[in-house]
Amino acid sequence: MEKILITGAGGQLGSELTIALAEEYGADAIIATDINEKAKEKFDYCTFELLDVLDSERMTKLVKDYQVTQIYHLAAILSAVGEKKPLFTWKLNMDSLLHVLELAKDGLIQKVYWPSSIAIFGTHTPIENTPQHTVMDPTTVYGISKLAGERWCEYYHQKYGVDVRSLRYPGLIGYKSAAGGGTTDYAVNIYRSAISGETFECFLEEDTYLPMMYMPDAIKATLQLMKAPKEDISIRSSYNISAISFSPADIYQSIKKHYPDFRISYKPDFRQKIATSWPDSIDDTQARLDWDWQNDFDLDKMTADILKHIA
Repeated sequence: MEKILITGAGGQLGSELTIALAEEYGADAIIATDINEKAKEKFDYCTFELLDVLDSERMTKLVKDYQVTQIYHLAAILSAVGEKKPLFTWKLNMDSLLHVLELAKDGLIQKVYWPSSIAIFGTHTPIENTPQHTVMDPTTVYGISKLAGERWCEYYHQKYGVDVRSLRYPGLIGYKSAAGGGTTDYAVNIYRSAISGETFECFLEEDTYLPMMYMPDAIKATLQLMKAPKEDISIRSSYNISAISFSPADIYQSIKKHYPDFRISYKPDFRQKIATSWPDSIDDTQARLDWDWQNDFDLDKMTADILKHIA
């Protein structure tokens, strides 16, 4: 029987992925962890444990006590927040990943999932249909930590046979929980402004294109990758993954089809420079070839679904 521990379960991705894992493997198989005690309120359907991922001794104890077989290591400090705390961001993002990989190397767990990000790309990366293998020169400490994490993941697989799998998420958009401090967060918050009748102030310029993905597609891709046979996984650093690309102006027009009076203003801040260093679109051919990835949602289908659920 699988026993799955999720770090950072209270975050935007973790909140929804934990539910999906409970539906897939049964609630008894799930141990949700988070540093925030209030996150416990979200997980009345499964086991919850407080965990600071920098506390390696406690993480090891939880793995042994619950006989954990898989870890979904989601805990991280994201791009925008990370720029305010660069050294701590590096420490948390890197030290915690290395401890998880060591647990797998020592045979205490059998499989690791760790998310990477389009933040690994930079100003010299091709911005259109960014290839799987290309120039990666990140401009944020978050991106630097994710790029280093990718290299560690591949190293542990090649040297120790660790079954570690990863996706380079684009901007993730969901409605069930608050955004976590990323550069693509505007695409999460804009829908609530539309429904509440507020003018939305966007921190990016209107023509800033970024790769994005609706949360149901992100969950689908994650589970699909983790269930794929070992022999089908050709990328052990992190897979490019893609769904849709749009600008603030595009998402605004999509929302106006439902809320014609909705208004938007633009006030770019420090996140504009971060966004400009990232690709406009991603080539995820390898994921589609290796484990048959395909997204379900385009922009208008996503907008209609989000507005229906929030309203």
